[in-house]
Amino acid sequence: RLMSWTEHYSALDRAVHRIAFGGIGLQKAVADIEDRVFARRFADVTVDRPVFITSLPRAGTTLLLELIADLPEFAAHTYRHMPFLLCPMFWNDISKGFQQKTTKRARAHDDGVIIDCDSVEAFEEALWQAWWPGNYRDGHIRLWGAGDEHPEFEAFFANHLRKIVALGRDKDAGLAARYVSKNNDNIARIPYLAKLFPDCRIVVPVRGPLAHVKSLHRQHTRFLGAHAEDAFARDYMRAIGHREFGENLMPIAFPGFDGNANDATDPAFWLEYWISAFSMLAALDLPQVRFVSFEDLVERPRPVLDGLLRWLEAGEPAACERLAGRITRPSSERRDDAKLNLALAPERLAVADELHAALITRERQRRVA
Repeated sequence: RLMSWTEHYSALDRAVHRIAFGGIGLQKAVADIEDRVFARRFADVTVDRPVFITSLPRAGTTLLLELIADLPEFAAHTYRHMPFLLCPMFWNDISKGFQQKTTKRARAHDDGVIIDCDSVEAFEEALWQAWWPGNYRDGHIRLWGAGDEHPEFEAFFANHLRKIVALGRDKDAGLAARYVSKNNDNIARIPYLAKLFPDCRIVVPVRGPLAHVKSLHRQHTRFLGAHAEDAFARDYMRAIGHREFGENLMPIAFPGFDGNANDATDPAFWLEYWISAFSMLAALDLPQVRFVSFEDLVERPRPVLDGLLRWLEAGEPAACERLAGRITRPSSERRDDAKLNLALAPERLAVADELHAALITRERQRRVA
């Protein structure tokens, strides 16, 4: 049975989360007050080379987040920032009195990732939902472009990054200086992010299409069952912007993709989604973007991480070897995904394979250079 983090929430926990989920307008107002009340705590923090990890889900984004966030110069969202994600400093001070250590548990994805309240996680999308509601409509998430503008959001977002770094610095004896996030939906807004933060680094893991499609289809099926069993888990995931699977699924409107959530029980949906997503990504020509082969990362972690950390300008000399030692192949891939036999059109899979090969060749050539 699918184990959900929310199964361990008490009635009070759930009530607090529902209040937070239903009060996004209030959270935005509190965030504005927070900017002034806590200004001295993050006044000396600059938005320096932030790192945004993004791709379709199940491509290795969580693994990369855990590795990069393990470097002492980085700060990221954690479960302790829940559920008042838009005003993390207020919530940090309010919740200090009842924070406690929690037992580590497997997260809901059955991918071997173990979490507790101090674990890093993908919570950034809640901010985008709060400030860009018009981009979530008609069953799809629309794309952002370099020409988009939202001065109020942009000021909020820059300050939010500074607050997360300041909170990480408070926790880790002043070492944190840079922000890192994992947000799969950021693939919908890469040109916009590159405009907002010209010195940012955007890391896009790429996984072989057949294995990736199997994993996407499997997770969607699992979350459909979980959401049918637990309405709070469904609402929780929607509130934090996890719309990748299950009843919350809201596909990104990639160019040429016309699928909708009702089609997602068909594996062909995920193959077309993969082709549309990575065709768009392959057309990007931005110095802020770096593709990373998931298979290379798992099978040859040392050279992949060495090149990635040098590009990120991060990590001490011993970091690469230490992080490489943490990488193992996901247990779910060994146990379940390899057994799935999906009816996929050979000609469309060939298109995906050719696109994947081109992206990985580009990434390997850049790594050597």
